[in-house]
Amino acid sequence: MVDPLQVFISVLLGLFMLVFWFTSILAQVFLVHFLFTAPMRRAERARLFLDLVDDAIKRGQSIEEMILSLVRNRDRTLGMRFHLLAAHIENGERLAGALKAVPRFLPPQITAILQAGIELGDLRRVLPACREILRDGPAGVRSAVHYMFLVVFFFSPAFVAVVMLTTIFIVPRFRDVAAGMDIKLWPETVFVFANANGLMLVELAITLLLIIATIAYLGGPGFVRRFQFKGLPVVDWVAWRVPWKRKRLQRTFSAMLTVLLDGGVPEAEAVRLAGECTANEICRQRAARVIAALQQGAKLADAVRVFDNAGEFHWRLANAAHARGGFLQALRGWHEALDAKAFQQEEATAHVITTGLVILNGVFVGLIATAMFGILIDVLHAQLSK
Repeated sequence: MVDPLQVFISVLLGLFMLVFWFTSILAQVFLVHFLFTAPMRRAERARLFLDLVDDAIKRGQSIEEMILSLVRNRDRTLGMRFHLLAAHIENGERLAGALKAVPRFLPPQITAILQAGIELGDLRRVLPACREILRDGPAGVRSAVHYMFLVVFFFSPAFVAVVMLTTIFIVPRFRDVAAGMDIKLWPETVFVFANANGLMLVELAITLLLIIATIAYLGGPGFVRRFQFKGLPVVDWVAWRVPWKRKRLQRTFSAMLTVLLDGGVPEAEAVRLAGECTANEICRQRAARVIAALQQGAKLADAVRVFDNAGEFHWRLANAAHARGGFLQALRGWHEALDAKAFQQEEATAHVITTGLVILNGVFVGLIATAMFGILIDVLHAQLSK
């Protein structure tokens, strides 16, 4: 006879497992969504803060007062770090000091540009340069990058686990079978037996590198800069060597330089502040070279060649000096071109990495399958020949 209590317990256990499975799926979906949207949320938070700053300036209200009024109204739109910023202001800090105390509230370049605006005494003047930096990327770029993240975070680790289990538990068994029957192995099988551990390590190393790169992208500039060493700007050097990041640094420098020149700032000071606003040590060094050239009598359009080997920045800046509407308006087309090229290169790189991972995994699967089936075929031939 069936025990009703046992049936009840079994039903409860089944319901618990169903709820646990459903909850874990929802948690994974939420985690993926949270991670993938982190860069967009950072940019949106920065855009909203810039709009608030602009509105406060138009109303004649101080930025510090605007921040404190939002906190008093318990506005949570800008996140926890905004409240940390307000806490520093409540303790007597001005905006510049509060931004330094909460470096991850805004992207480093936006913080540096705002610091430059505070130093100039006119924050509103630098807001257009901030908005140039925060321009949204095309949907195609986001889709390609998100697909790459899925491959790197989920499919590639699963494949690595399968390869490791196969290499550790299955390949040695087949090797023992081949040795015990003294059969002649295929060249592919010999290669897999001789390099099984190497193949596993190569796949593991590639996956780990891509996971680290993905975490750095999702963590944002504030997270990456934790690994910057004093006197050895490794992170800045890597950023300058990555093609699409270099184009965005060039755009940041150019946008800030043109805003400052339109505002009547002397050329040398404008170059210094524009270099600081990139938040990149390599750009600061190049800005110092531009200033040195200016002090030696060179024209600004000639001196900025160190930022662009192709010479387009030199040509556009030289023409902008004779154009109507100011430097920023004259160079807006170049800024948009730099953005478009950066997004194109980023999207192409994401597609190449994703396709390369799929092909590499397919090659590894093909090698292992060929090696295993080769032994089975040789064993069958050996049995039939007896």
